[in-house]
Amino acid sequence: MSNSSSIRHFLLLALADTRQLQLLHFCLFLGISLAALLANGLIISAVACGHHLHTPMFFFLLNLALTDLGSICTTVPKAMHNSLWHTNNISYSACAAQLFFFTFFIGTEYSLLTIMCYDRYVSICKPLHYGTLLGSRACAHMAAAAWASAFLHALLHTANTFSLPLCHGNALGQFFCEIPQILKLSCSKSYLRELGIIVLSAFLYFSCFVFIVFSYVQIFRAVLRIPSEQGRNKAFSTCLPHLAVASLFLSTGFFAYLKSPSISSPTLDLSLSVLYSVVPPALNPFIYSLRNQELKAAVWRLLARGFHKH
Repeated sequence: MSNSSSIRHFLLLALADTRQLQLLHFCLFLGISLAALLANGLIISAVACGHHLHTPMFFFLLNLALTDLGSICTTVPKAMHNSLWHTNNISYSACAAQLFFFTFFIGTEYSLLTIMCYDRYVSICKPLHYGTLLGSRACAHMAAAAWASAFLHALLHTANTFSLPLCHGNALGQFFCEIPQILKLSCSKSYLRELGIIVLSAFLYFSCFVFIVFSYVQIFRAVLRIPSEQGRNKAFSTCLPHLAVASLFLSTGFFAYLKSPSISSPTLDLSLSVLYSVVPPALNPFIYSLRNQELKAAVWRLLARGFHKH
């Protein structure tokens, strides 16, 4: 039996067995990560440079784009490196860092999606109080709270997970380091403390989920009462992208973590982990820019300005 003090590295799950498939995965991950970097970078630049986009909705969208960039840069580069160089090693310290940053960015994203839901709720259901409830100071405080709480949450999980004695080898059934895979390596009963923290986190996340569902019930009731079709379309155009992003993020994450062990298989687990860790950061900018005319126009102006300079 080995313990955590003797472990110098972990073995990540290989994305494929054959060299050709490994190179195919490398190319796919490269394409997805470049699309995510470009699309999120454009949104950050468009919102930062476009003064007319300095509103609460776009401020939170800028923060969301930052978390998307962070989360995809945490997991994908190491997977690409392993596929390209035909290896599956990750050092102990790199694994701890990857787990921390992944938990940090995912936690921040979930908090931001909840805050963005509140923003849409106030905008549509309480428009007269919008300036009071979502002033610039209130928005800054909410964003800071999202980042700070996710940082503390990730720090607590990482410190607790890596303080556990590990007695079941060093092979992880995942292409990046995450908490459930480390817990599988821990000694019997020693993981109960971390399990308790996970249950508490799950309760907090479920409370946010209930808030999002309740808010959207109120939002759709208010939108359907708007007399003009143009007004309804404008309200839907600001709500549907957020609802689509939240649904994609929550459904893939919930299914990956809450599915029955009887339907678990390495291929399914790997596909689901790609769905909730890699796909949302790449798709989110496209979902938002497809429906939001203001953002689309700002991105095109930014691109046109860049072309004219060259």
